[in-house]
Amino acid sequence: MDDTLKRLLETENAARELVEKAQSDSERLVQTTLHEARQQEQRFEARVPELHAAFLEKSDQRAKQTVAEMERRFQERLTQLRDAAETHEEAALEAGFRALLGLEDTVLP
Repeated sequence: MDDTLKRLLETENAARELVEKAQSDSERLVQTTLHEARQQEQRFEARVPELHAAFLEKSDQRAKQTVAEMERRFQERLTQLRDAAETHEEAALEAGFRALLGLEDTVLP
């Protein structure tokens, strides 16, 4: 019986040592993971200005493209309006003269 108690105590001590080692390993793993997480957070925070600048650059490019497209459309529309004005200029002048002279119903040669 004495041997059985010795073996039980040895087994209990071995189990306690295993538990303590597992707890120690677990704590070390948690600390290592926390340290790595802090390092990654610091790397990310260091990159924030770079990411912000890249975002602003892309936004600026899109804005410039939009402005260029709007200017192109404006020029196209302006050209269309000028062409229409030139096309209808003579008829408008004729109608204006008729109105001034009170000849709305008379066709001018």
